[in-house]
Amino acid sequence: MDREILDLAVIGAGPAGMTAALYAARGRMRCAVFEKKVPGGQMALTEEIENYPGISSISGPELAEKMRRQAEEQGAYFIMAGVEGVVLPSSAGEPFLLRTGQGEWRAWTVVVASGSRPRPLGVPGEKELVGRGVSYCAACDGPFFRGGRVVVVGGGDSAFQEGLFLTRMVEEVLVIHRRSTFRAQPVLVERLQATGKASFLLEAVVEEILGRDRVEGVRVRSLRDGQTKEIPCVAVFPYIGHIPETEFLPPQVRRDGEGRVRAREDTCTSVEGLFAAGDVRPKPLRQIVTAMADGATAAMAAEGYLSSRGRRS
Repeated sequence: MDREILDLAVIGAGPAGMTAALYAARGRMRCAVFEKKVPGGQMALTEEIENYPGISSISGPELAEKMRRQAEEQGAYFIMAGVEGVVLPSSAGEPFLLRTGQGEWRAWTVVVASGSRPRPLGVPGEKELVGRGVSYCAACDGPFFRGGRVVVVGGGDSAFQEGLFLTRMVEEVLVIHRRSTFRAQPVLVERLQATGKASFLLEAVVEEILGRDRVEGVRVRSLRDGQTKEIPCVAVFPYIGHIPETEFLPPQVRRDGEGRVRAREDTCTSVEGLFAAGDVRPKPLRQIVTAMADGATAAMAAEGYLSSRGRRS
C-alpha cells in the first residue's frame, strides 16, 4: 500500500475497528486498519461466543478472521503495526499524522478503536509470575494447567466465561470475588455452578500470589473478618476489568478519569475529524455488538465529515 493520504485511519482491529473499516471500504473510502497484535482484540482471546446474533456459537478467533476477511474483500487494508502517537492537524487543510512501528502515515480522519487491556490485580507476585502461572487469557494458557486447581479472580461475564472454559481441563476452578453477588449474567453463573468443578469464595480479595519459579498459591484476605489464609493453586487468572489503550493520544483528545475517550453517541470527540468507537469510550455495556454499532456509526460520521469538506482521495 502506498503512502498517499488515507480517507480514514482506523486504530485497532477489534470488532469496532473492523466494522468501521468494512463500512468505510464499502463507501469507497481509502481506509487502513492499524493493529499491533492480532485482529479481534479481546474477542480473539475468547474461546466461545454465544451472544452474537444469528450465530448460536462460534469461537472468538474464527469470528475475528471472518470480520477481517470481509473488510479486506471490500477493499480495506490491514497494517500490522501499532500506533505510537497521533499528531493533530495544525490547520484546517492538513491531515492527521500517525506514527507507527512501520513509519508515518497521514489520514484526513481517524477512528480510535484501540480497545483495552486486562487490568492487573496489582499485588505482590503478580508481575514476577506472569507467564509462569499468572495469565489473563484462559483460552491461551488454560491447557498448561490440566488436572490442577486454578483461581479466577472477578465476578463479571469474563470471569465466568473463562472459568467455564477452564473447567474442561482443570480439576477445580476457584472463583474469588470481592463482593457478595456477581455482576455476570445469571445464565453464566448457573452454567459454571452446574459443572460441579467450581467453588466460590466471596467477599474476599487476593493479597499476594505465592511462588518462586511458578505459581504455587494465593494469600487471600476475608473482607468480612480480615482473616487471611493461603490457598494452593497452579495458576491465577485475573478478570477484574480493563484499562483503555489511549496513552498514545495527545492531551487535546479529552478523556474521563479512567482514560476513556469522551465521545458523543455519534462517536465524535473533542477533536474534529477524530472519532472513538468501542471499549475506548465510556459505555454502559461493552459487548461485541455494541462495539460494532460504534464502528459503523464512526465510519458514517467520518464519511459525513469528509463530504462536508469536499475532501476524498
